[in-house]
Amino acid sequence: MDSQSPNGSIIFSTVGRTNYGFDIFSLKSPLSFLNSPITEHRLTDGASVNFNGQFIDEDQTLVFVSERSGAPRIYLRQHPSGIELIPTSINSLFLDRPILRNNRLYYISAHQHSEKNFTSSSALYCTNIDGDNEVTRLTPEGSVDYSPSISKSGHMIAVASYGNRRWSTDEFHDLSTDIVVFPVSKPDMRTIVCRHGGWPTWSGDSTIYFHRQADDGWWSIFKVDLPKDLSNLVDENNGSIRVTPPGVHCFTPAAAVASSDRSKSSIIAIATRRPGKSYRHIEIFDVESQKFFPVTELINPTIHHYNPFFSPESTFLSYHRCRGESCSGETIIPYLDPVISPENGLKMLRLNGFFPASSPSGEFIAFNPGFTGLEIVKSDGSKKWTLIKDRTSFCNSWSPVEPGVIFTSIGPIFESVNTTVQIARVSFSSLNFNDDEIPVDIKVLTGEETGNNAFPSCSPDGKHVVFRSGRSGHKNLYIIDAVNGEMEGGEIRQLTNGAWIDTMPNWSPDGKLIAFSSNRHNPNDINCFSIYVVYPDGSGLRRIYVAGPEGSEEVDKERLNHVCFSKDSEWLLFTGNLSGVTAEPVSLPNQFQPYGDLYVVKLDGSGLRRLTCNGYENGTPAWHSSTMPMETTTGETERSVLVGEKLKGEFDDVLWMKC
Repeated sequence: MDSQSPNGSIIFSTVGRTNYGFDIFSLKSPLSFLNSPITEHRLTDGASVNFNGQFIDEDQTLVFVSERSGAPRIYLRQHPSGIELIPTSINSLFLDRPILRNNRLYYISAHQHSEKNFTSSSALYCTNIDGDNEVTRLTPEGSVDYSPSISKSGHMIAVASYGNRRWSTDEFHDLSTDIVVFPVSKPDMRTIVCRHGGWPTWSGDSTIYFHRQADDGWWSIFKVDLPKDLSNLVDENNGSIRVTPPGVHCFTPAAAVASSDRSKSSIIAIATRRPGKSYRHIEIFDVESQKFFPVTELINPTIHHYNPFFSPESTFLSYHRCRGESCSGETIIPYLDPVISPENGLKMLRLNGFFPASSPSGEFIAFNPGFTGLEIVKSDGSKKWTLIKDRTSFCNSWSPVEPGVIFTSIGPIFESVNTTVQIARVSFSSLNFNDDEIPVDIKVLTGEETGNNAFPSCSPDGKHVVFRSGRSGHKNLYIIDAVNGEMEGGEIRQLTNGAWIDTMPNWSPDGKLIAFSSNRHNPNDINCFSIYVVYPDGSGLRRIYVAGPEGSEEVDKERLNHVCFSKDSEWLLFTGNLSGVTAEPVSLPNQFQPYGDLYVVKLDGSGLRRLTCNGYENGTPAWHSSTMPMETTTGETERSVLVGEKLKGEFDDVLWMKC
């Protein structure tokens, strides 16, 4: 293998994503729905996830984002002739919020990576799709834009913008973006019309609605009216007013347009979360009368609905939601789903589960399905077995020399140093293709009164296991015998010691180093972790500086976890916060950390490369030794052959929004 480039396959998890099953649906005449039954129509075809659409006309011609190719791409749905990819002439892992006007496609992309860490790469671009496919960046270099909207005349654009400010590393939910407008023909003539706002939507050419979290804690919709001459704007908020009342969370607005037969200029569609309710729903809100009118709760009361949008003349209201197993299309969640990789030598697969670990032969992958139980799947995703069920377990390490031995943590995750969590050796004889459940022997390797023991990693010779334990009152690393543990004559040795957190160790395949995450450089901050390596005898401890040089401000902002070695022991794979937030978090289902991307770096801190770029939290990665053949010759997934669990839409909406 070429140590200058990473090789093999990366298997990883994404919070909630495998359960989304999003399709785009529409309702006819939503502004008069009280006088007629609501009939919902699906507009997309049930392939992968489809979301964040915009209508082009009243025939429901639609541009939208789909991940059917292994990464977000923009597609055109022309009723009734089908769905086709819109080429953008750029190689991007992230495309979002498309708008098609006059053969010009506007969209957010993150393909031009920021030169600064802790800065998002999201920016607004435009591609001329009726000609040479020329791409124009509309966001100034060094600035960050989200959530574009185009005025009714097509002359003005509004965005939620960070400008050239850097992302604050504790900004997870309500982003401190500003509402910025500029002429389509002169994108450098940018004007801030309101401080602190997101998800702008035009009502005509002079009014913008947007959302933000109000001072009283409720997410609310605000409105700002613009003068014809933007130079006449008077202050940072320019008379913006709150239009939705406290007591209900309102966000991601879409404004209806004014029409000759009925004034709709005061009508907006919004997503809401109401106290005592468990689901996100789309409602109509009349700004003048201050009245709410429920929409999706009347037809799908127990399904989350996201990001409404109107057709140009407001004949149709649309949104995306999980299609569930009752609709046609993909109703199976694959155990392993290929994702486009930015590195030629790497294949990437999203796992429907957590904490993958490869067998010695690479033929099988052990994982935890939702932190409850232990399962094994073939590395081609074609078959699954259950080893442990109805018992909380997490973080697995397959013995490199014993095909029938897996180490795991048994007990609750994310608990205190005193909570009982045990390292267990799980043994089994064979995997019979005709069986679904495999008998196992579970041997606990850690003592009963030793507190929180978790995150095992087996040495390459199979003789020892390194793990994190809270037995001293602090979470440090220990090494035990891989067969007998600390009982029955087995040995235990403390590897690290201090009043800080050392966690998530990984033993290099060549046996020379153990990598782990730690906040020992700032023990008072329980959120910021960096990567360290140490020799198995406890010597040679050193920090690997990833975000910047030693002593710089950047390295103290690192949140780097789930570190593991490549099979040649030359590279480190980890999750991190180095690239900021890619999309507005409130527009998505729950992501505990909306910045969770995967990276690789060499042992000396050089060669940093970003592997994922999306609005999700990607985590618990593992490095598989081989390149698994799960793609067609065209590079796209043969989705018809994927097997897995039934799609039921079992994911959380944002848990941080208090209802």
